[in-house]
Amino acid sequence: MESLFSSRKRDDILQNMTKQKYDVFIIGGGITGAGTALDAASRGMKTALCEMQDFAAGTSSRSTKLVHGGLRYLKQFEVKMVAEVGKERAIVYENGPHVTTPEWMLLPMHKGGTFGKFSTSIGLRVYDFLAGVKKAERRSMLTAEETLQKEPLVKKNGLKGGGYYVEYRTDDARLTIEVMKEAVKFGAEAVNYAKVSDFIYENGKVTGVVIEDVFTKKTYRVYAKKIVNAAGPWVDRLREKDHSKEGKHLQHTKGVHLVFDQSVFPLKQAVYFDTPDGRMVFAIPRDGKAYVGTTDTVYNENLEHPRMTTADRDYVINAINYMFPELGIKAEDVESSWAGLRPLIHEEGKDPSEISRKDEIWTSESGLITIAGGKLTGYRKMAEHIVDLVRDRLKEEGDRDFGPCRTKTMPISGGHIGGSKNLEAFIQAKAAEGIEAGLSEETAKQIAARYGSNADRLFDRIPSLKDEAAKRRIPVHVLAEMDYGIEEEMAAVPADFFVRRTGALFFDINWVRTYKESLTDYMSEKLNWDGETKARHVKALEGLLHDAVVPLESK
Repeated sequence: MESLFSSRKRDDILQNMTKQKYDVFIIGGGITGAGTALDAASRGMKTALCEMQDFAAGTSSRSTKLVHGGLRYLKQFEVKMVAEVGKERAIVYENGPHVTTPEWMLLPMHKGGTFGKFSTSIGLRVYDFLAGVKKAERRSMLTAEETLQKEPLVKKNGLKGGGYYVEYRTDDARLTIEVMKEAVKFGAEAVNYAKVSDFIYENGKVTGVVIEDVFTKKTYRVYAKKIVNAAGPWVDRLREKDHSKEGKHLQHTKGVHLVFDQSVFPLKQAVYFDTPDGRMVFAIPRDGKAYVGTTDTVYNENLEHPRMTTADRDYVINAINYMFPELGIKAEDVESSWAGLRPLIHEEGKDPSEISRKDEIWTSESGLITIAGGKLTGYRKMAEHIVDLVRDRLKEEGDRDFGPCRTKTMPISGGHIGGSKNLEAFIQAKAAEGIEAGLSEETAKQIAARYGSNADRLFDRIPSLKDEAAKRRIPVHVLAEMDYGIEEEMAAVPADFFVRRTGALFFDINWVRTYKESLTDYMSEKLNWDGETKARHVKALEGLLHDAVVPLESK
């Protein structure tokens, strides 16, 4: 069956978008845009979406990769927020257990630190209550000895004990892609590397967009009854085009994470700790690596490619050496890194410290609907608010009623496995299919765990790709992942695959170095690139490999 989400179909999809009028058109293919597309399409709205880079290329592939329960909002007494975010977290997990995993988190308490035993115990208890945490995952308080049993690397000096609670770890980019694929299954049309260069107006109201294909420079005029600006860090640029940027605007802050191999940082347990300057930092083990972040600095540079600076790197290394003093981590131990932007909302005339982390929806005089400032965890709820608004407006204008949100118990692509309780059994059963196709048990399990209920789409490719893989001297499952990425996940350039479809550039940079040439050759042949196009994409990937390791000199 031919996929409606193949990068070979980008031209056709764009062409097709010009031939109809949509109920809703969404600008931005991060988690907010993807969630909005799924909610709208699943209610029966005629939905289209474009993204000027790759899906999830902005903030949605550069987060701390946690579906937070919002513990830190308790400090600010944001009770309602904790309750909503905590409950939402469990829904995100149930609907896509293959991309989200419960992760026990250790909160060490030291003399003179932010966290006292009493306040932490009460805080975590209130959190459990507000967030509706399952019995098996409720917090416990640990003695200093128990804390060190969980993670022997933690600073012993002044250690009083620890809190132990559950967060959820996710692959943010894959979560976004899976939500987008489910939206497409419901009839949404979505395309990457397609930039909105202008709005189309009729009697002062926004009625469409002019899209430019970033690769071919062709333009397309697309019409819709409602337009949603979900462009993350770029929402203000679109508001400027709409002449509606006033009152509140974005204040970007940058967060940087460093990745280490477990051989230099043998972290067994996720740890959430405070630094001497009162910032909170996560250190999280993942697939033989440990990653640590984040920084929080005001950012006014290039939005497309935020980078780690020497100051960012040194800040995180100092934080590691403060909490894990026996390691003696040095700059050259950093294996990879990423930098991402938080698009936070700032109101003119207010103190910068009053920047809001809440999401807000604004409608301009032209009718452009903008969503800004949201969090990964709350993406489904935000989408519900936006689509409810679109539904109400359409109804007022005499359209049919598209009804209530349906996504609360709706699995995302790959999540059709009967809920989290079935995940282990599902991976075992699915892996058996991979073994039958000739893969090792370990590889088959990895694919089943990463792709969930779509794993058989990869296993089905194994027989037909065996000779091709042998010819290119790469393992057949690696080629199957790339082929699936191109044909069913709209991977259009090598970076899409190495950064966002697999996360390898962050978590297995040597794997990227091993396979980049042969997989880029394969992609080039599949997508009929000429020499110049191929050279451009190769150069872009090399740039990302460089930037992940070599920091910018701090100004």
